[in-house]
Amino acid sequence: MKKLSILPCICLFVQSITAQDKWDLKRCVEYAVNNNISVKQTDVQARLAELTFKQAQLSQIPLLSLGGNISYSSGQSQDPATFALITSGLWSSQYFVQSSVNVYNFNSLHNTIAGSRLAYQAADEATEKLKNDVSLNVANAYLNALLSVQTANAAELQLRLSQSQLSITQKQVSAGTLPELNAAEIESQVAQDSSSYVTDRSSAEQAILNLKAYMSLDAATPFDIATPPVEQIPIENISDLQPEMVYGLALKNQPLQKSDQLYVESGERFVVSNRQAMYPTLALFGQFYTTFTNQTYQSVGSFSYLPQIGVVSPSGASVYAVDSAKVPILQKTPYFTQLNQNFRQTIGVSLNIPILNGGTLRTSYARAKLNLRNYKLQQQADNLALKQNIYGAYALAIAALQKFESQKKTLEATQKSFDFAQKRYNVGLLNTIDLLTNQNNYFKAKVDLLSDQFDFVFKMKVLEFYKGMGIRL
Repeated sequence: MKKLSILPCICLFVQSITAQDKWDLKRCVEYAVNNNISVKQTDVQARLAELTFKQAQLSQIPLLSLGGNISYSSGQSQDPATFALITSGLWSSQYFVQSSVNVYNFNSLHNTIAGSRLAYQAADEATEKLKNDVSLNVANAYLNALLSVQTANAAELQLRLSQSQLSITQKQVSAGTLPELNAAEIESQVAQDSSSYVTDRSSAEQAILNLKAYMSLDAATPFDIATPPVEQIPIENISDLQPEMVYGLALKNQPLQKSDQLYVESGERFVVSNRQAMYPTLALFGQFYTTFTNQTYQSVGSFSYLPQIGVVSPSGASVYAVDSAKVPILQKTPYFTQLNQNFRQTIGVSLNIPILNGGTLRTSYARAKLNLRNYKLQQQADNLALKQNIYGAYALAIAALQKFESQKKTLEATQKSFDFAQKRYNVGLLNTIDLLTNQNNYFKAKVDLLSDQFDFVFKMKVLEFYKGMGIRL
């Protein structure tokens, strides 16, 4: 008996140690969504889709590039500035700025941008869908933990009731009004109730560990679940959750359905874009260009002289021209002067007509159409699964409601039976075994009612979730 009386104290002490922090459903869901690895991975995919969309947006800006080079040539080569043939070593450098922009077939680019934007939005909705899945799993684990805690509390009350009954019976045995057998039988019941309490308390701890796992919370973190009265959890009227109506709302509200529709629209845009990519492309281009070489010279002056035109024979006297000749004085053209003198501008129009390109464009067009077909098939499959899930959830909610109402009547009947049995036992008109049987039936009915009530609440919360109301307690 001393061991039995110490056991509840030990369990309560352990419970007081672990009950460090209260977590309600909202806090549990927020933590799970923020720390779930799958959600983070899906969000990374959405960010990649966003980068693809932004890159597609930037592709409509005209191309612009700036460049330059420096080179050395030996042997015979052409001066890039004067185009003269030279044989000495040539150092040269060129600088350019060039740009181009499409002026025809721009719609292909616009559809690519639109398709990328829709794909990015679809990826965002896929992330929301995964967040909803995590929220639903956490809500289910949360309600299971609540049920386990409530069941453990009920087992504790049952244990205390049995202990109280044992104390009363022992007093009656001591007074000689009841045989010792009655006390022994109730003592056995106390032992069974103590075992049930320990088992239920262990199940509650395991349910909380499962909840932590769904939340991606360290199992060693101090944690205590907030316990709202189950009868005060708001739920919609079952008549407002007819499956066809819920399905119609779910098609508009559920992230998966939004994602599927966005992927279909994105696929349609990419089909148009890939078809238009096979059309001719007209582009406008322009370029600024200049160059420098170390073999470019300029005149800085001249000097005059009379050129010799012959020799008088036999005296050998030189004969000079009447008019003087001028010889230019040359020096290398300065660097920046060359850049200014050799500066050229070019503007033009280019036309690209795809004829033979290894079937690349046609293959891309065919692939885009198959992707669109796959998106539509996936949308049909997801919508069919959604409808089946909603109708199934509605059927389960109706069954849970009927079972819950039936269990209410069972509890009322077992409570009356236990009350009468208790009164008859107190006046010696009922043996201990029959009393314990009624007591166990009453306890089981209470636990079953609690389980059925939580099951009904969760089934209703699933329907509310599909309706677009989220998860709330």
